[in-house]
Amino acid sequence: MPPADPTVPPSPPPASGLRERKKRERREALVDEAQRLVRERGLDAVTVEDVCASVGVSPRTFFNYFASKDDAVLGLSPVDVDPEITATFLAGGPSGDLLADVEVLVAHFLSGPFMTPERMAATLELVHAEPRLLVRHLSWIEGHRADLEALFAARRAAHPFEPTAELLGFVVMTLVRGAAHEWERAGHVGSPVDHLPSVVQQLRALATPPGHSP
Repeated sequence: MPPADPTVPPSPPPASGLRERKKRERREALVDEAQRLVRERGLDAVTVEDVCASVGVSPRTFFNYFASKDDAVLGLSPVDVDPEITATFLAGGPSGDLLADVEVLVAHFLSGPFMTPERMAATLELVHAEPRLLVRHLSWIEGHRADLEALFAARRAAHPFEPTAELLGFVVMTLVRGAAHEWERAGHVGSPVDHLPSVVQQLRALATPPGHSP
């Protein structure tokens, strides 16, 4: 392939890519400002309107990203599973191997916004200062675990398997935390989703008798 002509300007990125980048940057700005204001004033002294004014967006825009002020401080966005991925999973796919199919779901979750080490440290600091944030974080986790269990129960009814929906919910949480842990161990190279296959492989190895390939 011939080298690129330096006199020819590069093609602009697709409009969809620019939109996604701007959305991501706006979301990050909302989290940063929510955390800064709460650090300075305390949680109860900060409103959604304060955060919006600091970033320069409307409350309507704010609620496109976060359900509440507390969610913005914690960086908690709704986890929306792609309808096509959900339909494929409920139909017994994409592979028919339950753990592999759960891995596809978890990879979808991890492909969304994730915290940098600096953001994680700032969030933990605020959670220690404002215990109500911990309650909200736990409630958010439990709500999504309940949604996952309903999804697993629906697949189990159509395509029976042995593990309970509740157990699979805990498996998902383990895979998410395991991928994040491996990402930290790797010096935050790439993103958590890059380390998910390793965690799944370790889980398979745990259930594989000695002398057998997982």
